[in-house]
Amino acid sequence: MRALNLTRTFGDTRAVDGLSFTVDRGEVFGLVGPDGAGKTTTMRLLTGILDPTSGEAFVFGRHTVRDAEAIHDATGYMAQRFGLYPDLTVEENIHFYAELYGVPRRGREAKIKELLDFSNMTPFRKRYASNLSGGMKQKLGLACALIHAPEVLFLDEPTNGVDPVSRRDFWRILYHLVRTEHVTVIVSTAYLDEAERCSRVALLHQGKLVALDTPAGIKSLLQGTLLEIRAGDTRHAAAKLRAKLHGESITTFGDRIHLLTADADAARATIREALGDELESIEVIEPSLENVFVSMLKETA
Repeated sequence: MRALNLTRTFGDTRAVDGLSFTVDRGEVFGLVGPDGAGKTTTMRLLTGILDPTSGEAFVFGRHTVRDAEAIHDATGYMAQRFGLYPDLTVEENIHFYAELYGVPRRGREAKIKELLDFSNMTPFRKRYASNLSGGMKQKLGLACALIHAPEVLFLDEPTNGVDPVSRRDFWRILYHLVRTEHVTVIVSTAYLDEAERCSRVALLHQGKLVALDTPAGIKSLLQGTLLEIRAGDTRHAAAKLRAKLHGESITTFGDRIHLLTADADAARATIREALGDELESIEVIEPSLENVFVSMLKETA
């Protein structure tokens, strides 16, 4: 799969701005970024739902504009608000999508049983969709998107608003699909910790590609030493450090302060001087994708 200078505008807004990347078969490829980064628009361009303003894309040899119908047959797409029917049961929803995709009736029951079993939804097959939890609705949406055995699965923020246990279960199912069915997965997410589960990630900001690599490769882009600081009043301590450490990257993460510095020893001395008895601890930590992304955005600001 490849995108070549893919661009989409809405009036004066460039939702997707010159994206170029490739995705290999069998990858779990992440489109990662905050709201408004262009993730959903990119998904819709790749699935043939939207036409690009300029540039083009191919989904394993199929052109997204010229071969849009063939792409529809070869892909599964789970939108942020997947169209489940609340007055149908779990089983009836899957049958409905099987009809939409033209899945033959012969062998359909076996496929539905397989999908229900691996998603742990068999005990709920007769339950109405309206009575499912958020995590179970996402699993049902995934089963509906898989009923026609697609080559490529597009998932647009599938775990948004889902509890941590259900998020973990959802990713377990995705790994199972890739391992046993050899499905290629394109997933968008605003959760940077979740992006670490992907084979490779494309970091997006305001429609542009900021970085593209494996999670480890992207984290290696962060130059310097990352210090994690704990202090009594996090915000007050961060303000003190910004006043003392001009030009350093200082960010609060909950009850911690992250400081990216080129000279860790000098930074430690300044931190101890600035915070005094407020200081609880300083330690060197490995950077997360969130640290890298925040640092990159500051550089481009």
